Amino acid sequence: MELPPDWTIRHSRTYNKDYYFNTATKESRWDPPPGDDNDRVRASHLLVKHKDSRRPSSWREENITRTKEEALEILKGYQKKIESGEETLSALATNNSDCSSAKRGGDLGYFERGQMQKPFEDTAFNLKVGELSEPVWTDSGVHLIMRTA
Repeated sequence: MELPPDWTIRHSRTYNKDYYFNTATKESRWDPPPGDDNDRVRASHLLVKHKDSRRPSSWREENITRTKEEALEILKGYQKKIESGEETLSALATNNSDCSSAKRGGDLGYFERGQMQKPFEDTAFNLKVGELSEPVWTDSGVHLIMRTA
């Protein structure tokens, strides 16, 4: 198997098995790295939950009672601020996202197909780098997604 650029195979003395290491990003993983950039993306998001979300609580609110419609209106307000240049997704996510990724400005890091809920995954993979999505509904709530790599 030919590894993508910057990836090497190293050996773990602790586990006595080989692992993959990226010399540029310092990422390490047990599974082989994806073959090309179409296999994984990096994205940030802003999540607004509602009372019917699969877990209607967050670091911001213990018990979320807003409706789906209210969540969408809140998110559309954030979308307008981002699109007008008044705010960045990162700044808004830090203070307003109902996801724990808020502490990283909404950054979810790199992920591959099959790791996110399908509507989220499909949108993230179809965005161009730097592009902001329209509102995306998942079982978690409603999101704005920006592909960052």
